[in-house]
Amino acid sequence: MISKEEVQHIAKLARLELTDAEVTNMQKDLSAILDYFTLLKKVKVPNRAAKKVFLPLEKVTRKDKAVDGNSSKAGDLINATPSKKEEYIKVKTIL
Repeated sequence: MISKEEVQHIAKLARLELTDAEVTNMQKDLSAILDYFTLLKKVKVPNRAAKKVFLPLEKVTRKDKAVDGNSSKAGDLINATPSKKEEYIKVKTIL
């Protein structure tokens, strides 16, 4: 079982102020949690490394293509705006 001093130290690290009753309750709870981890350590897990399936990664990237600065969609958007300057959309100053 975890000692009261250890519970108080953990509470201090967590910046918790615990009463004596709360320390006793936390002592029981933390001990139960640690006992459960001890139980989990005893469980034998089959070796799953051999069963991993990896899908082949092919063609996961695309080729870089230079796009004309005045592509049809961008040009249509710029032409549809009420205010423009060269290839840019003019907007009101925010700041």
